[in-house]
Amino acid sequence: MQRILVTGGAGFIGSHTVNLLRAAKYEPIILDNLSTGNRWAIGNNKSYETDLADEESTFEILSEQKVSAIIHFAASAYVGESMRMPEEYFENNVSNGIKLLRAARRAGIQLVVFSSSCATYGIPSQIPITEDHPQVPINPYGDTKLFFEKMLRWYGEAYGMRSVSLRYFNAAGADLDGELGECHVPETHIVPSIIEAALGQRSQIEVYGTDFSTPDGSAIRDYIHVADLARAHLLSLEYLLAGADSCAINLGTGKGTSVLELINQVEKISGRKVPVKYCGRRPGDPVSLVADNAKAQRVLNWKPAHSEIDEIVRTAWLWHSVHQPERFPEAFSQKSVETVQLAGMA
Repeated sequence: MQRILVTGGAGFIGSHTVNLLRAAKYEPIILDNLSTGNRWAIGNNKSYETDLADEESTFEILSEQKVSAIIHFAASAYVGESMRMPEEYFENNVSNGIKLLRAARRAGIQLVVFSSSCATYGIPSQIPITEDHPQVPINPYGDTKLFFEKMLRWYGEAYGMRSVSLRYFNAAGADLDGELGECHVPETHIVPSIIEAALGQRSQIEVYGTDFSTPDGSAIRDYIHVADLARAHLLSLEYLLAGADSCAINLGTGKGTSVLELINQVEKISGRKVPVKYCGRRPGDPVSLVADNAKAQRVLNWKPAHSEIDEIVRTAWLWHSVHQPERFPEAFSQKSVETVQLAGMA
C-alpha cells in the first residue's frame, strides 16, 4: 500500500481527500499544525501535529514513512487577511513551501499534487478562464500560490520533480455521507456563512454589489463540490504515479451562480429566511469567475459529478444544521456570530 503525505489533511478539502485516498487503498499520512484544521477531522488516520517550518521534522516523516508522493494543502488561505498580513502569508505559503520541497527532494520524493487557486489569474480578461490565461494576482494570497507553482516548475527543470497544480474555483458543499464538512473560526466562506445566517448564528449576510452586469446584479462565481475536488486530487496523484508530465489544471464546473441565486437556494432548501444587507461593490471584485474545465476532462478524465448548486447547498445544510452541532459542539460553539465581510467568492 503506497503512503501519501497530505499536508493540511485536517482541513476542509484535505480531510475529504484523505478519506477518498483510504477508499482507493492508499495510506494517507496527515501532517497538520492544526492552526486552522480540526483535530476531529483526522479520524483514525495516521497523523503528525507539526509545522512545515520544521524542515527536519518533515524530512524525518517522509523518510521514516517511505512516502511515495505528497498532496500539499497546508497554507494560509484568506484573501482579505492576506491583504492585511502579507508577511505572514509569504512566510507560511512560500518560505515553508520551500522547506517542504527541500525536505521532499532530500527524501527522494519526486511527485507533488498542489492545491493552487484561481486567485492566481487576478481579474479575468475572458470568461470562461482557461489555463493559459495570464496569471496576474491582485492579492498576496494569489501571489503566494503562483510563487509555489513557479517553484514546482523550476524543481521540475532542475531536479526532475513532477507535479500537478490544481487551480480551484470556489470549494463548497460537504461530505456526501454527512461525516465531514466545513468548519472555520470565524467562518468567511460564503456558503456556510449564508447557512449560519439562516440558522440565526450570524446576524446577516452582506452582499457587496448589486449593480454588476449580471442578470440579478450580484457577482457570479463557479462553485465546485468538495467531493469533486477530492476526486480530482486522487486522479492527479494516479496521473503522476503513471509517469505523466507536470501540468496545471483548472477545477470548476464551467457554470456560474450569482450570490443572490446562492442565497435563494439556501432559503429554498432550509425553509428559512436569510437576512441580507446590500452594500456597494468592493474594489477589485470581478464581475464573474468561471472555469473552463476542458483540460481536466481531457487530462484527468474528470468531470464534476456533485456540483449542481442544489446538491452543494443540500449537503452543506445537512452538515451545518444536523451533524456538526450534534457531533462537534466544542467546534460549533466557537463560531463567531459577528458579521464577517464576505466576498462574492469564497
